[in-house]
Amino acid sequence: MDFYSLVIVLLVILITSMMANYVKLLLGKSKLPPGPTPLPIIGTLHLINFNDIVKSLLDLSKKYGDIFTVYEGSKPVVVLCSYKAIKETLIDKAEEFSGRAYRPSFSDFTKGDELGFSNGEKWKELRHFAMLTLGNFGVGKQSFEERVRVEAGYLTETLRKANGSPIDPNYHILRSVSNVICSVVFGSRFEYEDENFQRIVECVQDNFRVMSSRWGVLFDIFPNIMRYIPGPHHAIMENFTVIADFIRLKMEDNMKTLDSNNPRDFIDCFLIKMEKEGKNKATFYNTNTLVMNSLILFFAGTGVSSTTLRFTFLLLMKHPNVAEKVYKEIEDVIGQRPPSFEDRYNMPYTEAFIYEVQRFSNVAPLVPQRELTMDTQVRNYIIKKGTAVSPVLTHVHKDKTQFNDPEKFEPNNFLDENEKLRKKEYFMPFSVGKRICPGKNLAVMELFIFITTLLQNFTFKSPVPPEKISVTPVGVAFVNVPPNFEICLIPRARSEK
Repeated sequence: MDFYSLVIVLLVILITSMMANYVKLLLGKSKLPPGPTPLPIIGTLHLINFNDIVKSLLDLSKKYGDIFTVYEGSKPVVVLCSYKAIKETLIDKAEEFSGRAYRPSFSDFTKGDELGFSNGEKWKELRHFAMLTLGNFGVGKQSFEERVRVEAGYLTETLRKANGSPIDPNYHILRSVSNVICSVVFGSRFEYEDENFQRIVECVQDNFRVMSSRWGVLFDIFPNIMRYIPGPHHAIMENFTVIADFIRLKMEDNMKTLDSNNPRDFIDCFLIKMEKEGKNKATFYNTNTLVMNSLILFFAGTGVSSTTLRFTFLLLMKHPNVAEKVYKEIEDVIGQRPPSFEDRYNMPYTEAFIYEVQRFSNVAPLVPQRELTMDTQVRNYIIKKGTAVSPVLTHVHKDKTQFNDPEKFEPNNFLDENEKLRKKEYFMPFSVGKRICPGKNLAVMELFIFITTLLQNFTFKSPVPPEKISVTPVGVAFVNVPPNFEICLIPRARSEK
């Protein structure tokens, strides 16, 4: 057979295979919730605006309902686009929807050796260990808040050095928030000028940015192609490598001075668990899972809360009347003493403000996809084990039946007629079900103490008029990334109270 005949045969085989797969895809479509007809190779991606994926999904839901199917290439994804749909699945059928779908931007690096993107017994065991260890260190509890207060104090003093001049607070916030989770994972905080520390927190922020760009989205959909195409998505693995190398060095240092009776941090606790497991070949505890679990805790604990605080700064500048209401409550309840997490029970407006920041900024509009752990009936559909499921939290947080004018920033969304805090089941900034964020309690504490400490010490002013401040995210996929901005933090005069 000559070369040209061989090429023709290979093309016929390739086209036949593609057509067979496409027919199989169309046959499978009839058993899934409704949705647009996919095209060969690209699926339904031609209907998605990569500059605003969430809006595209919301638009599709108007035509196909609150549970529908889209295709990422040949991969079907069931989209949940209402509170009712999310409750019927992630909450009412929590076990069935507790799997995690393959996500190349994480899994290509971690290989599923961590609590975020693993499944089955490995996920259950590693998540249980992490939650237990964080709890033993007091994370989210009253005993832990002193660490958060100390870091909020360092941030305050750093920002005070600007003397009210315009500054970009981005990396100040990032390093300060990161130090809180560092105190647990690594056993200590780092000086803000530490070059290694600066490098790893910058890697976190860069990955949040790239993952939320069209490059990151395309990498997660077409990894087998994108691995060979030049572009900024390759920085994801490079950044994770920098963080992992840093953690390995910390692990090696801890090994030299490990005291099994006095664990200093998460790494020590993992090393002790490894010792107890001994030569058990079935164990999930080894040096690689130590590094990857430490990486996930550090990555999530740094990125989400720092992003929320950046939105908080923007919204305080854009709504100075709201900022003053929060400050007045701080003055009335806390005065000049350091804030306590217990103070929140007497500060309904401040709590409502923080809830509204989370709702309005919607930092995680598309939480990482779930995966069905077994065949499951949802309404009239039998959805097969292994099917990816994508909850759209934006629809929940922008539901017009639950929030008056949801596109408007309004803390009163979370206050009743007596100005008491009103919690809503529609409010789920940390997701829901068995995959709810394990760092939820820490994030809640961080936001309250950081925000009250900073407002206690500064008036937030913008170098531009409030009406010109943009709060529109510049990345709208993995997370909503706030735009860059400058702020003037005017030191407040000390009260004589």
